[in-house]
Amino acid sequence: MSRFGQGMLAVVAMALLPVCAMAAVRQVEVVRAAPDQLSISWQDANPVDIYQGDRPDFPLAGAEPVVRHSTAGAVAIDHAGTQRRYFVLVDARDHRRLEVAERLVPLAQGSNFRDIGGYVGAGGKHVRWGLIYRSAGQPLLSPADVEYVHALHVAQLVDLRSSEERVIAPTRITGVPYAAVGYSFADLTQGRPMHNGVDVYHAFPALLAPQLRIVFAHLLHEKTPIVYNCSAGQDRTGFVTAMVLTALGVPYETIVADYHLSTTYRRPAFEMAPISPEMAAGNPVAAMFARGQQSPQSRVPQPLKDAAGTPFLKGAFDEIREKWGSVDAYLAQEAGVGPAQIAALRKTYLE
Repeated sequence: MSRFGQGMLAVVAMALLPVCAMAAVRQVEVVRAAPDQLSISWQDANPVDIYQGDRPDFPLAGAEPVVRHSTAGAVAIDHAGTQRRYFVLVDARDHRRLEVAERLVPLAQGSNFRDIGGYVGAGGKHVRWGLIYRSAGQPLLSPADVEYVHALHVAQLVDLRSSEERVIAPTRITGVPYAAVGYSFADLTQGRPMHNGVDVYHAFPALLAPQLRIVFAHLLHEKTPIVYNCSAGQDRTGFVTAMVLTALGVPYETIVADYHLSTTYRRPAFEMAPISPEMAAGNPVAAMFARGQQSPQSRVPQPLKDAAGTPFLKGAFDEIREKWGSVDAYLAQEAGVGPAQIAALRKTYLE
């Protein structure tokens, strides 16, 4: 038989292999089903073994699976306390594996504090879990919440908020290296009443370039886990997350999907303490937030898109394309993240 004929037979044989022989664990999600219980769901034509550990890179050698040869596609695992759990799902037949964790950090009095791990980036690799967190402000965290955050072993907190916001609602995360860049809230609103939308995002690439330099510098020096936040954890934090994920090769569609999770995960009541009339009287920014606290609409997270369905985040990408030509050019010129730094980031934060 000719080599061509042998090759065709090999292709036909591969096509006839049962689906289970080429299966892989996919569509994995970990959610908190109850205060002391996690639910793990997945898809795989083969049975799956599930292991758990208390750090993202826990070794499988010698570890006993908490679930063995499961074909259920979902399982509940008891978990309580202040120690974050990480899971590895292993296809029991071909031994391919996938790491996963709970995306939302379960804080009793926190808002929108979540892990950006697990997304598919450059080369089909996944963003590593447990190293990069995005959040809303943390002025009302309970003592148990603070303990939970400390258990993440955070190496750096970068506050994206304006000088006024940081005074009005200081973080309760203490004992962690802290960085911020001073600017006025007026620089964000450009002197106009605050109405979220695509136009506001056009200001972000220039306004937040200094903060991006700080975030990327810490990532490049592996000062992680890192947390960065603004007040709601959706707009300025959404922009910084978009730049980090873009640098890691995550597609725009995935970035937008993560951006819209803020509508699900925000809890506005815990983003800023009630502002007293005395504080509002002498502080225009405090007065603006006080008016917002009186608005029923501000108590419920609003979708981050206009009436046509365009995500507000697109305004920042449009600004970058207009002023810098591309995100790569923007990151190189404004954040000091060129091709060598991109390669280093992908080597460190993708697996």
